[in-house]
Amino acid sequence: MAETPHTSTGRSPAYYARQRFLKNKPAVAGLIYILFLLVVALLGPLILPDKTPYANDMILEIETQPPGFSINLLLIRKNQVVPETSWWQTWLNGRPSAYEKVPFLQYRLTRDSIYVERFMGNDTAGIWESFFLPEAVYAVHPENPDWHIDQNGVSFRDVEGRRIQTTWEALHQKVKKEHIVHRTYWLGTDRFGRDMLSRLALGVRVSLSVGFIAVIISLLLGVIIGAIGGYYRGWIDEVVMWLINVTWSIPTLLLVIAISIALGKGFWQVFVAVGLTMWVSVARIVRGQVLSVREQEYITAARALGFRFFRILTLHILPNIIGPLIVIGAANFATAILLEAGLSFLGIGVQPPTPSWGYMLNDHRGYIVVDAAYLAFLPGLAIMLAVLAFYLVGNGLRDALDVKIKG
Repeated sequence: MAETPHTSTGRSPAYYARQRFLKNKPAVAGLIYILFLLVVALLGPLILPDKTPYANDMILEIETQPPGFSINLLLIRKNQVVPETSWWQTWLNGRPSAYEKVPFLQYRLTRDSIYVERFMGNDTAGIWESFFLPEAVYAVHPENPDWHIDQNGVSFRDVEGRRIQTTWEALHQKVKKEHIVHRTYWLGTDRFGRDMLSRLALGVRVSLSVGFIAVIISLLLGVIIGAIGGYYRGWIDEVVMWLINVTWSIPTLLLVIAISIALGKGFWQVFVAVGLTMWVSVARIVRGQVLSVREQEYITAARALGFRFFRILTLHILPNIIGPLIVIGAANFATAILLEAGLSFLGIGVQPPTPSWGYMLNDHRGYIVVDAAYLAFLPGLAIMLAVLAFYLVGNGLRDALDVKIKG
């Protein structure tokens, strides 16, 4: 009888870890939400309703409007030169607005002017206001416009000194097509009339950036300090443990505040301050892992061959403790988001007009007891969901990378 060929069904440990993670529905949901936040952060102003720098386009007449609020806007051209921005510059810093926005209820056109009933509030009758059509559509030279007006049209000089000649009919068409827009604020407006959706979305950039940089700093410091103590032991390990215990005894938020005050307020200072406070947990885990791994035969063989500490650490120790590092990195990411929000809430983190969830929460905390509680609820919900997502992913990775778990 012919022997049936043997087929190996063995799988790599990474395959089983991936399958265990995919079966963890909360962890997968958290990962999907994190990927969604990452896409929003990467695209930034390219996909937002408010493309101005920091989503800081203020329209005071529509302050604290509820989610779903819609309004007509008349775009009045500013009498200044607004430089053109490429998609790259728009993606990085936003695009300066060339228009002043006037919210209105209704309008009417005459030969040379547009009259709008300005929106003054939900229960307030509007005030009619007129704008000269050429000044509404073009950036007119503020000092020497050199007007020439007749029955059919108008000519003048713009801010760059060029002569513009157009008819009243062309101005009417241009106003209707390009300068009267209808806008919906899906998450409402804040107390300065800014779009909450755009500012919350830009806040994702701040939170993810702080988390990413802080985790990188904490991993670098924690891995190096913990590995040195666990590998060399003796008095070096005692010094490392003394440093870890002293730093661990200081409340994290107080330590972050102290470092922030020493470094100064600012965007990058927050990254460094948060990163310098989270290395302790990484160092403790790495030290314990290195203490157990260094006694393995392959480490002894590597030392016998004369390999240096850096090579042993990077090629032999770190690959075997990468699982715990990934888990602690995910947990530290969530902690960094919370710390950044706390610093911004206290006013010593990211400074305005940069949109930060913590600062937005602090800026609108007084609205919790009035009919605009959503202004504080939305940034608080954003912080909660982001932190929850990273903790779910961290717990899922911990279970997936645990070789003791079967099935």
